[in-house]
Amino acid sequence: MNYQPKSIRTFIGAKNHEESRSFYRALDFEEIIIDQKMCLFKVNENLSFYLQDYYVEDWINNSMIFLEVDNLEKCAEDLRRKELTAKFKNVKITEIKQFDWGRELFMHDPSGVLWHFGEFAK
Repeated sequence: MNYQPKSIRTFIGAKNHEESRSFYRALDFEEIIIDQKMCLFKVNENLSFYLQDYYVEDWINNSMIFLEVDNLEKCAEDLRRKELTAKFKNVKITEIKQFDWGRELFMHDPSGVLWHFGEFAK
C-alpha cells in the first residue's frame, strides 16, 4: 500500500433499531446519528461501527465482531454490572472461556449479532 489506512468499520443491522441504539449506549459506546436509519457507534477514537435500521435474519445471525480488550476480567465485570441481560431482550453473555490462543467471552446483542470480547495470550 502506498497510502495510510485510518480505520476499518463494519456495518451491522438491527431487528429493532431503537432497542439496539439503547443497548449500545448502555455499553457506553458514543452514538453519532448519521440519519434516521443509520448511526455510527464509537468504542473509542479508533474503533467504531455502523448500526443500520435494516434486518435480514441470515445476515444478522452470521454477523460477528471481535473486540480485543486489555483485561478480560474487567470487561466481564463491566458487562455484568450493566445488567444488560435483564434490561434487553435476547441479550446473552457467556462466562470467560480459555483457548490455546487466549481467552474470550461471547455476547449476543438484542438482534443476535455475536460479539467476541477477547484477550490474546501474552
